[in-house]
Amino acid sequence: MVPFAIGGMVVWAVVGLVLLPFRDTLDAHGHGDWLAICLAGFLWGFPGLAVMIRHDANRRRRRRAAAEPAAGPTTPV
Repeated sequence: MVPFAIGGMVVWAVVGLVLLPFRDTLDAHGHGDWLAICLAGFLWGFPGLAVMIRHDANRRRRRRAAAEPAAGPTTPV
């Protein structure tokens, strides 16, 4: 899940950088908010990244616990 969060952040950053040279044109046509939207999308990616890191760690822990044999009482034969 972490690659999706990083990918989203990269997309917002690239789109913001691509729109940066056109900020005067965007403002002239009433679309100046797009730079702020790109910045917000990029910055909201950090909490999303933290959530995905936590999610992946919990998923690895659950899978590891499921793969280990259950430690229960054993009866000698």
